[in-house]
Amino acid sequence: MASEIIIDGESLTFEHVIAVAYGKPGEPRVVISDSAKSAVDRSAAAVQTLLDRGEIAYGITTGFGAFKDKIITREEVEQLQRNVVVSHAVGVGTAFDVPTTRAIMLIRANTLARGFSGIRLSTLDLILEFLNRGVHPLIPEKGSLGASGDLAPLAHFACVLIGEGEADYNGETLRGADALARAGLSPVTLAAKEGLALTNGTTVMTAVGLIETVKARKLSELADVSGCLSLEALHGTTSAFDERIHAVRPHPRQVECAANLREILADSQFIRDFDPSNVQDAYTLRCMPQVHGACRDAVLYAEWLLKLELNAVTDNPLIFVDGDNIEVISGGNFHGEPLALAFDYLTIALTELGNISERRIMRLTDEASNAHILPPFLTECGGLNSGFMIIQYTAAALCTENKILAHPASVDTIPSSANVEDHVSMGATGALKLRQVAENLETILSLELMCAAQGVDFRKKALGADKKLGNGTRDIYNRIRSAVPFIEKDEYLKDHIESVRAIVANI
Repeated sequence: MASEIIIDGESLTFEHVIAVAYGKPGEPRVVISDSAKSAVDRSAAAVQTLLDRGEIAYGITTGFGAFKDKIITREEVEQLQRNVVVSHAVGVGTAFDVPTTRAIMLIRANTLARGFSGIRLSTLDLILEFLNRGVHPLIPEKGSLGASGDLAPLAHFACVLIGEGEADYNGETLRGADALARAGLSPVTLAAKEGLALTNGTTVMTAVGLIETVKARKLSELADVSGCLSLEALHGTTSAFDERIHAVRPHPRQVECAANLREILADSQFIRDFDPSNVQDAYTLRCMPQVHGACRDAVLYAEWLLKLELNAVTDNPLIFVDGDNIEVISGGNFHGEPLALAFDYLTIALTELGNISERRIMRLTDEASNAHILPPFLTECGGLNSGFMIIQYTAAALCTENKILAHPASVDTIPSSANVEDHVSMGATGALKLRQVAENLETILSLELMCAAQGVDFRKKALGADKKLGNGTRDIYNRIRSAVPFIEKDEYLKDHIESVRAIVANI
């Protein structure tokens, strides 16, 4: 990644967001392009022209929401913008972590850089200085209805720009004004339209959703590997992954998944050749292409949608300038419905990946289900030892939580602002649910990998230690065994689970 990221409102990528979110302040440094500077200046000048003309424009010379018909005098314009920020900063709950906060600020700066929001370049530059100097506003996770965008969380971000609220600076929580002073910055006095531009939009749900979609892709790929390691531990067959089967039901992700499974298991000496007494495996092994592939479709849809949203203008109203002609048009780009639906879809998909993984854990630990290939609960001395019995319990508990969280947020709505804002998306709620489900899935797959590695070791005892795993499972098995030993008798397992989770998180 380059040492500098230039934002222009049109070319921000997933890679840019992840680099800034997880990078150090100023590494990479974020700057605004010259063309975007011109667009921003033109839009800010248009706002000033409207004020000079005394024209009525929503959010500039009127109140907000149900107060849209309340006219604001020229002398009250700056107070109006400050008021919208401080009055809307009513979020609750835990503050977002630093990477998410940095992603929020970058995405917000990028959409404002398009030059349709009326914000001044000096205000936009201050946002970039937050990123480059490490001023991270404390933004509570909860409070957004997903229309008009993420009002409450974004207001907490905007509060620090005016010296209010709280921020993290060098690991210390400070009042907004103190954080600015420590960083050598000064608060801004918001001009017309700026408070509304800062608080109105889908930025928070986009940031959370993007980070979790990146994780979802990694987890969906890891699910193939964990499933294959389980198949090897269970002496499964690859016949269900035959290319001909999938060619006659040509769902693209199913076809791709089957090909990936064949590649992962290539050269494995743990799989079963044709056996007339055992011609097919259980669904959790045999149907991986159909299930994993379908889940991968949800990941791709979320990626497609977020690529659009990253460079979209999502506040309201928008300012369109054509020569001397200035139009302020109210619309609904702040509505998070597209994102809410995508996040619900992806949450359901990740829940399914967890469900099928937990069932494979059950087969690994249940001697009757695995046809006595492996000992009960993956321990040689069952009774005295419980082995991996309760690992399946934990996976089942997480799957149940995921099923509850998979209830769509997007099908709910609560009217707000005296019924003026009468349909909302709950997109931020959907993004937060997606985050929890992804975290749970990360643990479930870790538990499966730990069980599968234990099962492989029992198979090695039967087949010989020199037998080779598949080309795609060998590395993950070796990484697990470098951190977690074969468990011969009952011991404290939590540290081992966390070791495998650390491996999974860093893949």
